[in-house]
Amino acid sequence: MTKVVKFGGSSLASAEQFKKVADIIHAEDSRRYVVPSAPGKRFSADTKVTDMLYACYDLAAKGKNFDEAFDKIKERYTSIIEELGLDLDMTEEFSIVKACFIGKAGRDYAASRGEYLNGIVLANYLKYEFIDAADVIYFKDSGEFDAERTNKAMKERLAGIERAVIPGFYGSMPNDTIKTFSRGGSDITGSIVAAAVGADIYENWTDVSGFLISDPRIVKDPLPITTITYKELRELSYMGATVLHEDAIFPVRKAGIPINIKNTNAPMDQGTMIVESTSQKPPFTITGIAGKKGFTVVNIEKDMMNSELGFGRKVLEVFEKNGISFEHMPSGIDTMSIVVHQSEFEPKEQEILSGLHRNVHPDTIDIETDLALIAIVGRAMKSARGTAGRIFSALAHAHVNVKMIDQGSSELNIIVGVAESDFEAAIKSIYEIFVVHQL
Repeated sequence: MTKVVKFGGSSLASAEQFKKVADIIHAEDSRRYVVPSAPGKRFSADTKVTDMLYACYDLAAKGKNFDEAFDKIKERYTSIIEELGLDLDMTEEFSIVKACFIGKAGRDYAASRGEYLNGIVLANYLKYEFIDAADVIYFKDSGEFDAERTNKAMKERLAGIERAVIPGFYGSMPNDTIKTFSRGGSDITGSIVAAAVGADIYENWTDVSGFLISDPRIVKDPLPITTITYKELRELSYMGATVLHEDAIFPVRKAGIPINIKNTNAPMDQGTMIVESTSQKPPFTITGIAGKKGFTVVNIEKDMMNSELGFGRKVLEVFEKNGISFEHMPSGIDTMSIVVHQSEFEPKEQEILSGLHRNVHPDTIDIETDLALIAIVGRAMKSARGTAGRIFSALAHAHVNVKMIDQGSSELNIIVGVAESDFEAAIKSIYEIFVVHQL
């Protein structure tokens, strides 16, 4: 068996955490390829190394003295090296990074050095081979990830290597400059490595024991999700569940590799298994609840709109011309609602309203702001009767008014829109009726 293991920033924030990581890796011989993040926070008031690098580079780019800021970054790594008792001199690496800052190598280069330097330290500590991600992960001139070239290069490079550390978060452009994924992109790197080596499992180690059914900041001590499908995960991730970068799913999903979310600080916990499909019956009708605030709904009314050819296309054309994508589009016989991000809509509000009047000549247009969307997701919902009714019952009992409801054709999820002021109460009431009452 071969496992690819990715460790997040909190898992590698200090020498003490490095020791936990090493124990986890050495506990199973199958953990052969390791993808580290940059050191995260050691305590709540601490600063992540990636943020330190961004701030330091901004000083350098403006021509200001950045020696003090750079020395603090060096100190994070040297303290780990010293506490681990490693015979590792990083003087040359630090000098190269500093020179590149002076030469204005770019913010992507600056941010990537957190993973790069941490990868060198971890490889030295584990006695694994270090492979620079810039040599095996590629982006196209457009900035888009080059999956085909990356997969080929990664396979060739790792073919003869038994154990290796490949830093996460970054790769290289065709002109050899550094390009990063979006924040949290080390998850993507781990997925890419797992797909390339044909891993049996991709373990993603973080500071929580897998996915929880709901946000612990809203619901007290929510139960964990033991097994979740890729489709369910996508729905929850899109709606704000942030344990795993949503783009990390695609490489392993294509290769049929399950992901196991595990807790570095509680390695014996089961965690969450993310799979393509499963015959396992979930313990509850729903798998998870997630939500986001900050939406606007544009409600369009026009008699007989359902018989007007191309009406929907003309409506969406207005939003497209203004560079705004819609989130949901529930509709009735004479009504159509377009749900969009409020922050994107507000600056172009009047242009959009004028465009809608020109394109479709509506009877009325009504705008509702400060809307929150909540996704109730579950593979068991399809075969469970009365799921929507139970949702409405729970919300009514909590005195929450439903502004919108939308259900996908897959019957995998139901999305409800509520006022932002009702957001927390709505999630608590849904969790209570589907989880607490079923225990």
